Amino acid sequence: MEKSRVLVVGGTGYIGRRIVRASLAQGHPTLVLMRPEIGLDIDKLQMLLSFKAQGARLVEASLDDQAGLVAAVAQADVVVSAMSGAHIRSHNLHLQRKLVEAIKEAGNVKRFIPSEFGMDPSRMRHALEPGRVTFDEKMEIRRAIEEANIPHTYVSANFFAAYSCPNLCQMRTLLPPKEKVHVYGDGNVKAIFVDEDDIATYTIKSIDDPRTLNKTIYIRPQENILTQNEVIAKWEKLSGKVLEKVHVPADEFLASMKGTDLANQVGVTHYYHFFYEGCLTNFEIGEDGAEATLLYPEVQYTRMDEYMKIYL
Repeated sequence: MEKSRVLVVGGTGYIGRRIVRASLAQGHPTLVLMRPEIGLDIDKLQMLLSFKAQGARLVEASLDDQAGLVAAVAQADVVVSAMSGAHIRSHNLHLQRKLVEAIKEAGNVKRFIPSEFGMDPSRMRHALEPGRVTFDEKMEIRRAIEEANIPHTYVSANFFAAYSCPNLCQMRTLLPPKEKVHVYGDGNVKAIFVDEDDIATYTIKSIDDPRTLNKTIYIRPQENILTQNEVIAKWEKLSGKVLEKVHVPADEFLASMKGTDLANQVGVTHYYHFFYEGCLTNFEIGEDGAEATLLYPEVQYTRMDEYMKIYL
């Protein structure tokens, strides 16, 4: 079967660059949107040129130029959006709306993967403020996609491992703690940690698969469904050092966001849902979803004890 042509939007981002590599590795003709707004960002430009050297084709278009964007979309069968919403969420929402409009106008796209890759927003209607905005905006894009009858797949990848595993689920650091670790509640709520390259691999695997059409795929590597205590234990075994455990009750954890910046407040509310509520694992995947590791058992995913070894 002929491989779909894939256009990656946000190809220089944290997940985007991995999506580009996975698309190329799996033999898809791969296009990467190059936005004129790149300006003097030499790192992004060199990354784009490295994709070109690997066989990708750079397609220049601005997300604010509808005609140019439609022309770019018209060259692909599949569009994957990997635009980061970490910094200016409302701006990200605006750009994704533009992309949805262009896909609708072009009329040729067989599959669209919007920029989600975290918790399934449809299960987070109860989410606390101010973190709720993340899920509300993703749902707004979903509604636009479905109202436009655009064929789609939503990807729920749970935790990006680098942000949440080697740091033993601590906030405001990416490095493993040296002396003591804060444990959320009793530390026995299960979460799901996924290697970022594996997220990209599973995403690209899904784009030509009829089993994932108009569904959500959940990436749940069985051996990476871990409690915080299990993550800590893996690190202690690897490092040979036992850490002091400081247990943080739920009310104390939520109170910690008072007087802090917005980014921290959003992080606290998300972590509350993840580690006190168990929102990543407290539901069964229904008929509207599929589990990636069951669909693609041939993918040898990275286990978290292997992942953490580079931090020793």
